Amino acid sequence: MISRALHLNVFDQPVKKTLFQQPAKFLLTLVFVFTIASNCSHAYGADTGTAPADFKAAIAWVAEKNIPAVVHIDVIERQEVVLPFQPFENDPFFRYFFDAPQMPRKYKREVQGLGTGMIMDAKGHILTNNHVVGGASKIQVLLANGRRYPASLVGADQKTDLAVIKISAKEALPYVTFGDSDKTKVGDWVVAIGHPRGLDQTVTQGIISAKHRQGIMEPSSYQDFLQTDAAINPGNSGGPLLNLQGDVIGVNAAIASQSGGYEGIGFAIPSNMALYVAQALMARGRVERGWLGISAQDLSPELAKSFNMDIAKGALIADVAKDGPADKAGLKRGDVVIAYKGIEMPDSRTFLNRAAASPIGEKVQLTILRDGAKKEVTITIGSMQQATRALAASLKDRLGAEVRAVSAREVKKYGLDSSVGVVVVWIDPRGPLAAAGFEVGDMIFEINGQAIENMESFISLVSTLPPQQPVSLLALDHRTGNGGYVKVMIR
Repeated sequence: MISRALHLNVFDQPVKKTLFQQPAKFLLTLVFVFTIASNCSHAYGADTGTAPADFKAAIAWVAEKNIPAVVHIDVIERQEVVLPFQPFENDPFFRYFFDAPQMPRKYKREVQGLGTGMIMDAKGHILTNNHVVGGASKIQVLLANGRRYPASLVGADQKTDLAVIKISAKEALPYVTFGDSDKTKVGDWVVAIGHPRGLDQTVTQGIISAKHRQGIMEPSSYQDFLQTDAAINPGNSGGPLLNLQGDVIGVNAAIASQSGGYEGIGFAIPSNMALYVAQALMARGRVERGWLGISAQDLSPELAKSFNMDIAKGALIADVAKDGPADKAGLKRGDVVIAYKGIEMPDSRTFLNRAAASPIGEKVQLTILRDGAKKEVTITIGSMQQATRALAASLKDRLGAEVRAVSAREVKKYGLDSSVGVVVVWIDPRGPLAAAGFEVGDMIFEINGQAIENMESFISLVSTLPPQQPVSLLALDHRTGNGGYVKVMIR
């Protein structure tokens, strides 16, 4: 990918299109620089020696060791694009002069993009960002030695923006090693390698500026970013962030910028998270996440004071799903989770990320605060399949509506790409969707910028939404066939 920007509204531009054509009018543009990181665990890497003690020599050593395993990724995506005149097609004046009814609703085009990836093992598995290869119809990988190979998609995970692709090569392939991102400290020196703006094998250096950054991507995604001031630009996406021992500790993924280029604030996916996702994708082609059956939120100073806490750390349980793992373990609304398996939890996102990465069926000990007293609770990690069954019943109350999958007839009628999204089949006139203007027959395609692939993903996305918070829905009016974004206050 060349570049991608995020702001408070969802994109109108194609994912693969360069953002250097966009006007620099946003106060903060988050540009996805395709930074792949973290195929953790030294088991994936070969021992190439000890890093030199001299700082300058160490950076050169890290670059020399890892450049052969960092690849340039070229992609081609075939897209169907809605004509810009479509919103005016019902205007009689427009129809008269432009003969709009004769115009096709969509046209096809090919979009090229580029990014970075890293070879994970001798079998040719390559870790990169989902926004680099997701939706690509053709993927080509250029190795550091100049050889080029076609690649196939092994699996992708939109929630963490990670993907694994694979090449088949007769030659012996170099591959990276992975470090423990949890041991990385603020101030540690790091090295980034990638292909910014197509400039192959570019090496930059900096430090870890901060850890546990959140809110960088869609609110419902799993994120726990490392922040770095190492120079990262569009084209770096999916490339490694390395420590001075030569181990990958992050996957470069985004920058905060007004100009669309490097301004000293970059973000990388921690290697521990990336390795867990990559291993799941290679084993099953998808990620199975643990589920607790709760909604959690951060503690404000005011809330912390009301719970007799000195500092606002931990995860406040805002809701508990009936018959879910948390409900069966005795957790209640108003409990504050302060530790997970003996590790202190600074906020709700860290807590939920830990739970999602826990094996299904594992018994986990939580330390909670209830009525000012500490209490130990044992909970059994559930699965998202259980979540789907348990949460389906709660959707009716939270949304004031019932939905079903989009049918093939509706795909044809409205000129949709595929049967993604859901259709409203019942609505409570006093519910949240009705208050926002929804009617039976209307369709929903995205929640806070995340696509609804099927009923399971819709239930999963709704379950992560905090109560009494506004969310943005991409919807289609069944009467006119026109789409747009609607703000809804979920219960």
